[in-house]
Amino acid sequence: MSFRDIPLLRYYKTYKNNVVREFYTPVLKEAVLYQRAVGFFTSGALIDLTKGLKGLTKNKGKIQFIVSPRLSEEDIEAINKGYEHKEIIGRALMRDFKEPENYFEEERLNFLAYLIEEGFLDIKVAFTPPSKSMGMYHEKVGIVTDENGNRIVFTGSLNETINAFHVNSESIVVFKSWEESKAYVDDIQEDFEQLWNKQDDDLEILDFPKVLKDKFEVMRKPELDPFFTKEEISEEEEAYDTHIDVPDKGIPHVPSGFDFRPYQEDAINKWAENGYRGIFDMATGTGKTYTGLGAVARLYEDTKRLAIIIVCPYQHLVEQWVEDIELFNMTPTIGYSASNQKNWKKRLEDDILDFSLGVINTFCFVTTNATYSSKFVSEQMKLLGKDTLLLVDEAHNFGAPNLRTKLYPEIQYRLALSATLDRHGDEEGTNVLKDYFGDKCIEYDLKRAIDEKKLTPYYYYPVLVYLDEDEYGRYKELSYLASKECHKDKHGKLIITEKGKRLLLQRARVVAGAKSKLSKLRELMEDYKEDTHILVYCGATRTQDFSADYTERDEEGERQIVSVSKMLGNDLGMKVTHFTSNESAEEREVIKRCFATASPYQAIIAIKCLDEGVNIPSIKTAFILASTTNPKEYIQRRGRVLRLAKDKPYAVIYDFVTLTEPMEDVNPYSPDFNCEKALAKRELQRIKEFGIIAKNARDSDELINDIEVTFGITERETEEAIDGDEFE
Repeated sequence: MSFRDIPLLRYYKTYKNNVVREFYTPVLKEAVLYQRAVGFFTSGALIDLTKGLKGLTKNKGKIQFIVSPRLSEEDIEAINKGYEHKEIIGRALMRDFKEPENYFEEERLNFLAYLIEEGFLDIKVAFTPPSKSMGMYHEKVGIVTDENGNRIVFTGSLNETINAFHVNSESIVVFKSWEESKAYVDDIQEDFEQLWNKQDDDLEILDFPKVLKDKFEVMRKPELDPFFTKEEISEEEEAYDTHIDVPDKGIPHVPSGFDFRPYQEDAINKWAENGYRGIFDMATGTGKTYTGLGAVARLYEDTKRLAIIIVCPYQHLVEQWVEDIELFNMTPTIGYSASNQKNWKKRLEDDILDFSLGVINTFCFVTTNATYSSKFVSEQMKLLGKDTLLLVDEAHNFGAPNLRTKLYPEIQYRLALSATLDRHGDEEGTNVLKDYFGDKCIEYDLKRAIDEKKLTPYYYYPVLVYLDEDEYGRYKELSYLASKECHKDKHGKLIITEKGKRLLLQRARVVAGAKSKLSKLRELMEDYKEDTHILVYCGATRTQDFSADYTERDEEGERQIVSVSKMLGNDLGMKVTHFTSNESAEEREVIKRCFATASPYQAIIAIKCLDEGVNIPSIKTAFILASTTNPKEYIQRRGRVLRLAKDKPYAVIYDFVTLTEPMEDVNPYSPDFNCEKALAKRELQRIKEFGIIAKNARDSDELINDIEVTFGITERETEEAIDGDEFE
């Protein structure tokens, strides 16, 4: 089959035609060479072009891209001052690179890495040099060649991005070499070849920066997921089907060519059957966000009228959501204190008014927990009710007293996303969430994610440490003071005052910051000082405040991170860096890149990153010093360490387990025994959770048995252990 057999139009408009299905897919399937000069290109476009590109690779074809970097004013000034162009261009492109936040994004980048590494795709960068008084390079032309030498040229406004394919109003004109337009096709071909061979005097052409090639190399997995490489296409999906309605901008819609996995489809169907209410209990890395947005698209398809409110804990998570929301054809209003949409309050008011009057049938508002609970947003939410969806990410946070009051009963449709909905030690908050959102529509746990290769398997090694004399004394003092702040209500339920909770938090910091952890880390690190891709996690020893758009400074963790840095960097001569809230977003991206390539950093010493939704897939070995006793926290932390990455067949986790004193010194008749046992129960919970699905599960069994025997702990006591339960 050749290009001449494809029923192509002369003119395509994105608001009338499905450009991917009607043009790109059938053409690329028959191509042996795809040449594209384009102002903007994003890897996200690959999710739509996969079927066509699979055909091209099967034909052993080649792809040549010439793209333009998005230069900031600072970049342009630096170029004008004569600084190294390659470094500036590389920096600009890295700003546009987005670390994958979920399984599908990982596979998308894996496919791009595959194309680059296997020699199918070559990219060059074009920009106007300082000597030329021109704007940015913004050409948009494509040339596709089949095995018979037939060529198709297309030009127009279309960039190679998801937004260009599905959101923006764009168009292309098509020219064919076997028709009267051959001369024009030849001219375009010649111009492209001059650019590719760096023969255009008006533009500077650079090879793709090595820093980005290294980045993609890190993203490469041993194999491609069938989602991205499947050859079978159903008849109704055939590329020549031109009877496809393109949704209007802003209408929730699953992207063309996007296939949900069976477990995601089941979750969405169950949610619909439950009256569009329910909980998606899904482990980190299993496509939770996409499943949620698929549910949004399904609900709008069924109702044709929907106000969409999406809430998540942190500002950076909002921005991550925005990219995925846009992928699903929505144009959200983005509401929080530092939003780039300075007029977001006015936009929200207008959207709600227009929706109420029937002027529009849908809008999307995405915000942080803090902003959602603010007086302004609360008043706006009260104007909604029927035909409204509340989608909450990391929904366990909404069980907190200040947030549960914002679960408005008037809101008709509800969806909670969380890998750990049960609130540790807060049965009331957990029940509020379950009563409001409804039943679980899917439970996709960590073991299943590992078994189905969504996360990497791991080895787990609990490292036993003890409080020193001063720490133990402080621990007992705080325990005594906290016990005075506890009482039972008329139903026999333990009540802890706010002062008592603060005392228990101080006690937890004593455990988290135990000095013996440093000496034990030093001992273990002797075997790893030549290794790379190491995380030392000093953790969050303060609870997170969801009443603000930020979290408290963790002074205890900061003291610990300084000690660890001196030990690894000065004493052991390792190349290390910090990863904390003190680093800017751009600095964090540079750190992740340098860590992934082990150039120069061997190890990251971090606070909070595993709690804030930050993904660093290249972590192979994790030393978790500040181990939490809160299941929702340690389950999340483990999941982020287990992200898939190239050359990472498994991960290794060292978990620092703290007891008050060596088990041989424990006296069951001591007045402090209950206090000691309570800590052992909480630590035992985590050991069991981590150990049971580890590749070396039996290695932790001996320690589990020793702790149970020493303290007389039953299985039920372990399951029900919460902070402060020794005061009952």
